[in-house]
Amino acid sequence: MKPFLLLATRADDAAAEGEYQGFLRFGGLAPDELHRVRVEQGPLPPIDLERYSGIFVGGSPYNSSDPEEEKSAEQRRVEREVGALLDDVVAADFPFLGACYGVGTLGRHQGAVIDRTFGEPVGAATVTLSGAGLEDPLLEGMPEAFTAFVGHKEACATPPAGAVVLASSPACPIQMFRIKENLYATQFHPELDVEALVERISIYRNAGYFPPEEAEDYMRRARGLRVDHPARILRNFVRRYAVS
Repeated sequence: MKPFLLLATRADDAAAEGEYQGFLRFGGLAPDELHRVRVEQGPLPPIDLERYSGIFVGGSPYNSSDPEEEKSAEQRRVEREVGALLDDVVAADFPFLGACYGVGTLGRHQGAVIDRTFGEPVGAATVTLSGAGLEDPLLEGMPEAFTAFVGHKEACATPPAGAVVLASSPACPIQMFRIKENLYATQFHPELDVEALVERISIYRNAGYFPPEEAEDYMRRARGLRVDHPARILRNFVRRYAVS
């Protein structure tokens, strides 16, 4: 099988490794079936799409909607390089699934309005599939409503032209969309389980997602949650797009 590619931008090593392990586990992939590039560490190497079955993009500390003058040189570089890759990915309708930062990358690339109108606190949200979502093959086997882990400062306020909205939540109207036939983005995190969320809360306690002194409360609430369904999306993506 051709491997999948994970584009990662988490500078914290523990967060980056936890994310990688989540994609491996819930995608049902072996390490040699998921090639990871940590784009924040250096220039994105040339990517030959013919070498891969599909592309994942993980979450990120970056906010694509921040004013350009407030972005670091590293973030601007990452956005340029990922944007250039998306030129090819979108043109080819190449299998793509971006989790959380996927909305900021694919959405922004395709002209969505990404801003802070619909940010959600760290925790769980009830996500409901649209009629199109119920019929989409990537969401096969998903219930009409399910619980998913969220936590984001920005979100998609207006979807890209031609995008199909597949899922929403009360606080965030665009939780998942599709462009063309094979390009997907979720605002929620299908790669997270409870322990991974607890770890991220600890790692990002000073990142502005919540008051730092409330981190222990967030972790306690997270441990009381059960979130099972979103991981199916990763398994469906791998099953649908894996090629020899």
